Amino acid sequence: MKDGTVNRRRLLLGSAAVLAAPVILAPCHSVAQGVDAARRWVEQEFQPSTLTREQQMQEMEWFARAAQPFRGQEINVVSETITTHEYEARTLARAFSEITGIRLRHDLLQEGDVVEKIQTQMQSGRNVYDAWVNDSDLIGTHFRYQQAVPLTDWMVGEGKDQTLPTLDLEDFIGRSFGTGPDGKLYQLPDQQFANLYWFRYDWFTRPAIKEAFKRQFGYDLGVPVNWSAYEDIAEFFTNTVKEIDGVKVYGHMDYGKKDPSLGWRFTDAWLSMAGNGDRGIPNGKPVDEWGIRMEGCRPVGSSIERGGDTNGPAAVYAVSKYVEWLKKYAPPEAAGMTFSESGPVPAQGAIAQQMFWYTAFTADMVKPGLPVVSPDGSPRWRMAPSPKGAYWKDGMKLGYQDAGSWTLLKSTPVDRRRAAWLYAQFCVAKSTSLKKSHVGLTFIRESDIWHQSFTERAKSLGGLVEFYRSPARVQWTPTGVNIPDYPRLAQLWWQNIGDASSGAKTPQAAMDALAAAQDSVLERLQRANVQGECGPRLNPRQTAEHWYEQSKKDGNIAPQRKLANEKPQGETVDYDTLIRSWPASPPRRA
Repeated sequence: MKDGTVNRRRLLLGSAAVLAAPVILAPCHSVAQGVDAARRWVEQEFQPSTLTREQQMQEMEWFARAAQPFRGQEINVVSETITTHEYEARTLARAFSEITGIRLRHDLLQEGDVVEKIQTQMQSGRNVYDAWVNDSDLIGTHFRYQQAVPLTDWMVGEGKDQTLPTLDLEDFIGRSFGTGPDGKLYQLPDQQFANLYWFRYDWFTRPAIKEAFKRQFGYDLGVPVNWSAYEDIAEFFTNTVKEIDGVKVYGHMDYGKKDPSLGWRFTDAWLSMAGNGDRGIPNGKPVDEWGIRMEGCRPVGSSIERGGDTNGPAAVYAVSKYVEWLKKYAPPEAAGMTFSESGPVPAQGAIAQQMFWYTAFTADMVKPGLPVVSPDGSPRWRMAPSPKGAYWKDGMKLGYQDAGSWTLLKSTPVDRRRAAWLYAQFCVAKSTSLKKSHVGLTFIRESDIWHQSFTERAKSLGGLVEFYRSPARVQWTPTGVNIPDYPRLAQLWWQNIGDASSGAKTPQAAMDALAAAQDSVLERLQRANVQGECGPRLNPRQTAEHWYEQSKKDGNIAPQRKLANEKPQGETVDYDTLIRSWPASPPRRA
């Protein structure tokens, strides 16, 4: 949620503090002094690296020379509070200042505060920060309001002399997330993490448990490929197994309190996992996973009556299963929990599986002494690709991947932008990115993912490395360009989903209300006409039948008719077989 009320990344990692970094005081020194400082940082901190030490020193010398016009200048940047950004603010910021002579302040704020401040700068034109790390979920907002600098133009124009020759954009795994409909890059990835399926590998591989599941359901216990299997496994552990090693166990974990954190639990692609929207990576076209239809570059409707899918059968199925599973298979207290309260529960040892689990939990889930960690330090759990809902079709997005990304605003004076751009690149350069990946476990570069150091560490990370090396990775993406004003639209979700979770409304009624509310925001943006030729233009209302037929005629998927059978045969795959099926070497570059 990005409306100022919830900071999901802070909650993920249990950090309650809002941190404002001190200004790093860097003397106005020479290039030679900067290179000497760089040598110390390369030898003592920036290891391992995909570059040789000689190559790292060449990059560092480039930073020292490129920063000469800005020595002594003070630059302010901001990001939300997660482990990766804490490392940047406390370590990389100091290294950058010592090497470049630029005085740097890297603030760490709650996620909602970051969004509030970037909106303030966009609306007022007053420079608040010189560079921003904000979610690429805002790509549709940045593209349409045209307050963000298109980095594609910047790197060959005003920022050319400050653009790192070895930046290697092709090495970034999430660059499509920050790319607008015009094909230009607006946001450069700084960190990424996905939501995946999490399960107790040790329980799933116990012979007695496997045999009992096979007798009851007629197929093997394993990683669920579809929601039918997930439901069967939830039923099995909750109501058949009931207890393991003297502990009451549950086959599912979630949360249901009507709270802002409930909103992004759904905007972070729960509907796409069910099969809402159309085919297309990184987001469905013409209908995305929020159910908003875009024609050309214009959003034209959210409700099924306007060609959207927010209240179509696939979306209603998604919410219905959420409500059903929460009531039947999760611990009773889960219905009254928020995200921050539910997050630590799987690590306590009583949960068999969870469909919606952020990989940012990985570092906390491998701590010694936890019930889910063996005495030798190896995890008793694994992560794997999420199962697919009954409406899902090949080629659809399958889940959410966060991508906090560097963004420059046009209201920032050019020289301050240039100096801040140097720091942004310093944080993602090949000299520093591998070490940062080991600290925060939020990959951004293909070369880092395939480095030998992560091959060696993979066994202790429960499948994180295997997932990011797999071809499945590209089906996990952030919110896309169909969303013209993320802050205004995102805040509608928790209120309406909360009505379904509490039982105040049926899933259909809740999604009808959400679709109508989103259409209302689109209509207001249309009337204001502040987003130019790519701003919303609502379709006239038609019957659902009209759009079912139109979708079929156009060769699209959304909206889909209601399926006669929303629970096909369950299907699973053996985890170890799945891992072995993925490539053992990095993809060849084009």
